[in-house]
Amino acid sequence: MSAPKKLFIKTYGCQMNVYDSERMAEALGGEGYVETKTADDADMILLNTCHIREKAAEKVYSELGRFKGLKAEKPDLKIGVAGCVAQAEGAEIMRRQPLVDLVVGPQSYHRLPEMETKARKGEKVLDTDFPEEDKFEQLKRRPKAKRGPTAFLTVQEGCDKFCAFCVVPYTRGAEVSRPADRILTEARDLVERGVREITLLGQNVNAYHGAGPTGDLTLAQLIWELDKVDGLERIRFTTSHPNDMMDDLIEAHGTCKKLMPYLHLPVQAGSDKILKRMNRSHTAESYLRLLERIRAARPDILISGDFIVGFPEESEADFQATLDLVEEVKYGTAYSFKYSPRPGTPAAERTQVDPAEAVDRLQRLQALLTRQQREIQDSMVGREVGVLFEKPGRFAGQMLGKSDYLHAVHVADCSRKIGDLARVRIVSSGTNSLAGELIE
Repeated sequence: MSAPKKLFIKTYGCQMNVYDSERMAEALGGEGYVETKTADDADMILLNTCHIREKAAEKVYSELGRFKGLKAEKPDLKIGVAGCVAQAEGAEIMRRQPLVDLVVGPQSYHRLPEMETKARKGEKVLDTDFPEEDKFEQLKRRPKAKRGPTAFLTVQEGCDKFCAFCVVPYTRGAEVSRPADRILTEARDLVERGVREITLLGQNVNAYHGAGPTGDLTLAQLIWELDKVDGLERIRFTTSHPNDMMDDLIEAHGTCKKLMPYLHLPVQAGSDKILKRMNRSHTAESYLRLLERIRAARPDILISGDFIVGFPEESEADFQATLDLVEEVKYGTAYSFKYSPRPGTPAAERTQVDPAEAVDRLQRLQALLTRQQREIQDSMVGREVGVLFEKPGRFAGQMLGKSDYLHAVHVADCSRKIGDLARVRIVSSGTNSLAGELIE
């Protein structure tokens, strides 16, 4: 029997790319590949790319350049680029880096086995179509191998919002939701393999409208169906758009015990002028009133957000409006970035903010967000929370896990094992984690 071929996947960007990488590995597993942790002994290297961050494409080309020596040593090594940069750049990737054997977009990776076969025959293979067939339906059923206690599960892809700064509608396509029965089947399979917490993924996940037995289901209705899955203890979802935060989803946060008290709800800016120029279709006031309703349903919910500073035409007054909104919301965690143009998006053609001013604003915003994050984390001391243990800690007997609020929690002299869900009393707050003790 021949030795298995080795596959190295490097994943960039969002949780959806993490999920996609898992499915790519599973698809190629049927072709005799097993994953390896290093590119040096791989028979195939896949870069699963993200186009959101600044100079994303150039970083991919730089990474590919590092493989030239490896390719020279191993002529049979196959190198592929997948994901959103692959979708955006297409054949240009092969032109600039001839060592690349295949390029596959995020909607076509179910075709990887056929693409790999062609690449093994010496062909250069490109597939950045938006195929009519459902890629999830075409993928083989997930294998029954043991899993860790948490997993991502993609339920929705694409976006119809066309924010002025964003490439997602161009690289992931229009909003598409998976049928509920297929999601439930995959969720049950994950639970059988040891998963106790599932995070539902989508570029605009709360716009979910997947087919159900008697019509399309909302995200809240899907969550209630998942609530019935025995052995599934926790449900999360990300990323949401304020305009799609419907009444039944708000209500679910207050009534569904398996739905965790954590919500990532990006606002991007606090200035109505900038929000309009971003094509966000909500105002600062409507966002704040929405959070009031969410907190009325679940008072202890932790709010997370996204921010872009230095967006074209942003004035100091516009930026101050963002700081004012942050002060009012009090974010438990947040992600903030300096605007960088994306070719082909409307904002890329507009008057840009002075880079030094944008950096200064980002630093001021991050200082405020960091202070809020630490204050909320410190406020957890003395409280009892549920913790799902995910891995051993650095010290003997220590276990690490995540709280209901997604805080990292470590417990010393812990008698619990990976996958256990336990009540923990928080005893201290560190820089990026909490220390707790088991409640017997």
